[in-house]
Amino acid sequence: MSKKVNDIDLMIIGAGPAGLTAGIYSSRSKVNSLILEDAIVGGQVKNSYTIENYPGFKEVEGSELADLMQQQAVSLGATIDEFDMIEKVSLSNEKKIIETSSCIYNAKTVIIATGAQPKKLPIPSEEKFSGKGVHYCAVCDGAMYEGKVIGVVGGGNSALEEAQFLSRFAEKVLIIRRHDYFNGEQKRVDEVEANPKIEIMYNYDLVDVNGDNFMESAIIRNTKTGEEKEIEMKAVFGYIGTEPKTDLFKQDIKLDKQGYIITDENMNTNVRGVYAAGDVRAKRYRQITTAVSDGTIAALEAEKYILDNK
Repeated sequence: MSKKVNDIDLMIIGAGPAGLTAGIYSSRSKVNSLILEDAIVGGQVKNSYTIENYPGFKEVEGSELADLMQQQAVSLGATIDEFDMIEKVSLSNEKKIIETSSCIYNAKTVIIATGAQPKKLPIPSEEKFSGKGVHYCAVCDGAMYEGKVIGVVGGGNSALEEAQFLSRFAEKVLIIRRHDYFNGEQKRVDEVEANPKIEIMYNYDLVDVNGDNFMESAIIRNTKTGEEKEIEMKAVFGYIGTEPKTDLFKQDIKLDKQGYIITDENMNTNVRGVYAAGDVRAKRYRQITTAVSDGTIAALEAEKYILDNK
């Protein structure tokens, strides 16, 4: 069966803060646009427990902020397609083609806002225990381990915030930190250190996890002495950084060594009419506020490109 072919002014790939913001701006400008999302609307924000650094909110749950962004975009006329998986993308100065499972889109402009995903823990048994003790989303899976001892691996704000969240369910949360310091905000560090249900294991690295069908213990190694020991632990949550979701675009779009999309300050990629916004873009800071800014600029640039090339 042949697929339907649609012409569209702007295709926004990804519905995190950058993509939703782009959708808000393009809808207000009456640009014929569509937001494609193959995971959850809201991106990583959706899985964040508490956000305290987004202007206008002293404190807000990530899922609530993501829902508000989605509602605003839709109320202004944005269309979000969550169920049509992208199969192939071809981007050039002349043609921009996005093929999904049900449709082929010929787009005048494209905004790539696919974001980033958590890096997998570099342990031999990661795949075996994925979803059975090895996790990357405390909000999604933390409640499964009420009254249990669980671990958090990482040293940034995400690790600190999620350890706090997990302490609501767990008997004890062990933060496995390979250094003797954290990279997160001091406020977060102070909160974690003051939490009686959290124990910080400085200078330890996760080596592997053990169990039968489900994780039952973790092997950790002292990064200074090399000594290894096994501790009882029913789950471990990894927060060791993120990696960009750029596999669909690497044949056409220039990436840096880490796989992030290279743009100029106006979100232009190496292909005319193609922009990148949010965590998928090569930049120093990746915050919700910077993603929203990127989405704004990309949408305005796309609108200008469409008008200039009519």
